[in-house]
Parts: sequence; C-alpha cells; structure tokens
Amino acid sequence: MNFNFSAPSHAAPIAIRRERSNVARLAVAQALAGANSTVVYATGAVVGDMLAPTKALATLPVSVFVVGMALCTLPAGAVAQRYGRRTTFLLGAGSGVLAGLIALLAVLNASFPLFCAGTFFGGVYAAVVLSFRFAAADCAAPERRPRALSAVMAGGVFAGVIGPQLVTHTMNLWAPYLFAATFVGQAVVAALSAVILAGVELPPLTATHLKAGRPLAVIARQPRFILAVICGVVSYLLMNFLMTAAPLAMKLCGLPQESANLGLQWHVIAMYAPSFWTGRLITRFGASAIVAVGLVLIAAASSVGLLGIDVVHFCATLSLLGIGWNFGFIGASAMVLECHRPEEKARVQSLNDFVVFGTMTVGSFLSGGLLSSFGWSAVLMLSFAPLLGALLALIGFAIPARRTTKLASRGEPT
Repeated sequence: MNFNFSAPSHAAPIAIRRERSNVARLAVAQALAGANSTVVYATGAVVGDMLAPTKALATLPVSVFVVGMALCTLPAGAVAQRYGRRTTFLLGAGSGVLAGLIALLAVLNASFPLFCAGTFFGGVYAAVVLSFRFAAADCAAPERRPRALSAVMAGGVFAGVIGPQLVTHTMNLWAPYLFAATFVGQAVVAALSAVILAGVELPPLTATHLKAGRPLAVIARQPRFILAVICGVVSYLLMNFLMTAAPLAMKLCGLPQESANLGLQWHVIAMYAPSFWTGRLITRFGASAIVAVGLVLIAAASSVGLLGIDVVHFCATLSLLGIGWNFGFIGASAMVLECHRPEEKARVQSLNDFVVFGTMTVGSFLSGGLLSSFGWSAVLMLSFAPLLGALLALIGFAIPARRTTKLASRGEPT
C-alpha cells in the first residue's frame, strides 16, 4: 500500500514522517478492525436465525450492531474533543474485544439477548473505527486530506480478506457450537488493533480545539453539510440494508454458508479497494461528481441482483454495492471536511456519523422482515427510491452553486 504523499518542499521532514506513520498505522488498524464488522455481517443474521424466538427477528442482531454505531458517535466525539482521538480509539478496541467475548458466551448458552448485546458492542467499535478516516485528515496538510482519508479507508481491503477468511476457517472449530471459535478470533483481532493504535501520534489538543465554535444548529443549516449528510445517509443506508439481508437471502436460496462468506469477502474488498484512487478522483473531479457515480453504481448493484439468485448474481451485486458505497461515502465525508472549523471538527464529524448511522438503523430493522415476508427482489426494488432522492438532491444543490460561481467570476453580486 502506498502512503507516500507528496509533500511541499518547506514541510519539516519529521512532521512528514509522522504523517506517513500515522496514516500507515491507521490503515493497518482499519484492516484489522474492519474484520469486526465483516464477522458481524457474515454471522449476525445466521446466528440470529438460529437463536431468535421468531424468524422475523433474524436480522435484529445486525440492527442492534447499527444501533451501537449510532449511539456511540456523539459520545465518541465528546471524548475525542476532551481527551483526544487516541483515547477514543483504545476505548473502541476494548469494545471490540468485549463484542467477541460476549458473542462467544451467547453461542455457548444459546442466548439471543446476549448475542444482541455482543453485536451492540461490535457496533460501538465500528463507529470508532469509522473515525479513523477523519483522524488521518487531522494529520495531513489541507491539500492532502482527501488522499489521507482515502488511504486509511484503503486498509479495509485487507479487512475484506481477514474477516471472511476468519469466519470460514474457524466457524466449525468448536463443535458443536457454530461460530464460537470465530468470536474468539474476533476478540483477538480487536486486541491486536489496539496495539497498533497505541503508536498513533496525533496533533495535541490546544486551546483552539477546546473552543466551542459555532452552534451545531448553525453548522447543520449549511447547504453543503445538508447535502453531505443526505449522500452519506443514502450510501450507507443502502449498503447496510442490502448487505444485512444478502447472507440470509443466500441461505434461503439454498446456497451454502461458504458462498455467503465469499460474497461478503468480495463485497468488503470492493468497499475499500477503490480507496487507493478515490482521494485523487475527488481532488480532480470534486466530491459531488464522485458521490453521483457511487449512487449510480448502487443502482446498478440492485439491478444485477434482480437478474437472478445464483452465486454469481449475489457476488456481482455485493461487489457493485461495495464500490458504490466507497465513492458515495468517501465523497460525502470529503464534503463534511469543507463544513467545519478546526475547533468544530469533532462535534461536526460525530454529528454527521450520528445521523448516518441512526438512519441506517431503520434499514437494518426493515431488511429482515421485508426479506422474510416479500423476498430478496422486494428488498432490491426498495433501494431505488432513496437513490433517486439523493441524485435529485445533488442536482438541486449543484444548480445554485454553479450560478453563484458564475456570478462571482463576472464580479456580479451573489
């Protein structure tokens, strides 16, 4: 993985080395910690189907995972604002260890509520992991922030291998308890990521960072922030909505668990592999254009899924879904970076993630019931409505922005 960002000639060599080291560590931690989410998505609906009192609650553990993500974002932002991001990282890794251990106990005792508790802590961990991208931007000069953010997200490529392979090679090791050894591995990987994160050297908190800044209500009314939130919500909502249902849909279609693991592996790789180039594409074409491409790719994913229920259809759907999420979510994250001052960043970024993950909860809760009641095709068809809304929002915000730019170039009042 190439973390060699070009630096201006006046930059201090020590600072540049620190920036590269931080981005590399955060990318490695992203690879390890990203396996946590993959394990939950690969096992959540399947274990839920085995333990839940009714089949309609099969995807509830994944929904609880998303609830953990949503509820953690604002407190994580507050901890980062007061004590620094590294403290938040280590607390998140501790939650990841708890997630694996609690899920292990749930499987051993056939306890559905306990399994939901385990996935909740997994969601807490996942929310902290997603702040790695903003931490990388903190370390970089303004002109390199999209590339730093993108480089850390690229670490998720390896999560796409680590997570599914962890499930595949451990799920039957502790017979007769399916996935018991997998959850032990989940806890071990989270502990290893904590070791990596302990070496991250982020800029120290200053009096500027501790200032209150503008009220969140003022920041949230910015058109650019509203657009960033809409695009982030739709990209992540649909990715989670379809990915939550896919493993169980494959099982219901008679496909083996190994096929579901393979589909998720390609999905997670597709989620993060474009990150090697997404930052450069954003710098060249702008965040809005990249988000638009991402939304179109998610629409293509749903379209392919409607063509059939073979392994190839599921893998193609999940792969296109992953690429679309990458463009949509990283592009929306880059928009957020344009909407805050230094002293506001932790609060604004956590507000954005809170809205994104909170909305995702709706999709997670709906996916299981819709899948069991109406089938995989209905789940796919529902994705087109929010996609259309997000694309219309992009167009709607782009027209006045373009008009303002033209007026400014002519020296006319805006």
